Amino acid sequence: MQSIHSSAVLDREQLRDITMDDEDLMREILAVLVDDTSTQIPKLESAVLESDSNLCMRLAHYCKGACSNVGANAAAAVFRDIERQARDLEFQRCTASLAALATEMERLRAEVTTL
Repeated sequence: MQSIHSSAVLDREQLRDITMDDEDLMREILAVLVDDTSTQIPKLESAVLESDSNLCMRLAHYCKGACSNVGANAAAAVFRDIERQARDLEFQRCTASLAALATEMERLRAEVTTL
């Protein structure tokens, strides 16, 4: 089995493994992930603007875990960066990472439509 790099938008093998290759379940899980993450991102943006390190880390950690669990590796990597940047009080870097996150979420949405 080929190892998929963490920058891959979606590790389909991981998604197949956790859903036992059930395509309907794959679509459902990804739809919930995108919806939930989309509600968390504005909260994360506000936490960055307010320089609230603890809230920023908590939200980024939550979203990172959700993305990692289903193989949304590129988005998980950006959330990991935001979590680390918030811990280090690097809020300007968090702002730049939020822009990268918007791109990754669009790429993930596009990937979901191909399932």
